[in-house]
Amino acid sequence: MNDEPLTSRLARIRLLLLDVDGVLTDGRVVWHDDGIEQKAFHIRDGLGIRLWRRDGGKVGIITGRSSHVVELRARELGIDVVRQGVDDKWRSASEVLAETGSRWEEAAFVGDDLPDLPAILGCGVGFAVADACAEVRAAADHVTTTPGGCGAVREIVEMMLKARGSWDAIVRRYASTGAAAGEDVSRHSP
Repeated sequence: MNDEPLTSRLARIRLLLLDVDGVLTDGRVVWHDDGIEQKAFHIRDGLGIRLWRRDGGKVGIITGRSSHVVELRARELGIDVVRQGVDDKWRSASEVLAETGSRWEEAAFVGDDLPDLPAILGCGVGFAVADACAEVRAAADHVTTTPGGCGAVREIVEMMLKARGSWDAIVRRYASTGAAAGEDVSRHSP
């Protein structure tokens, strides 16, 4: 167990590694009669990933299943690295770290089930989503209040951006967008 405060470790994170099913989705997989697979992604997770990348962070997906829709979502969000059909997530995380020039203490992994344990334990910060299995929740440095597929990744990104000292500037930028265009965006404007 690392005795260093979580906030200090979060401030060092440069690479966010994510499982998909149960983390970016609620874990359900829907198959249509024509064999097409469907997944639902939460829009706030997507914005969180974009905000993290804009602040200089990198994002990787390491998932046990392979799905075309994951490739599409990753491309849409500009995710740096995608590894699908992975049996050994620790080994895959090691490869992604080498590829991105990152160290273990600069990486965070978000998971929900037993195959995620080695990567959660190996990274500088291991996260479990609120509805992860008991063993993953027990091993994680932090358990989100939000279940997988419901904005848990966004919750994590906010924590990391706050630890970096970036969050308030991001919020101010959004709050002043209209004002920057010469509009009065206050609630009390006539």
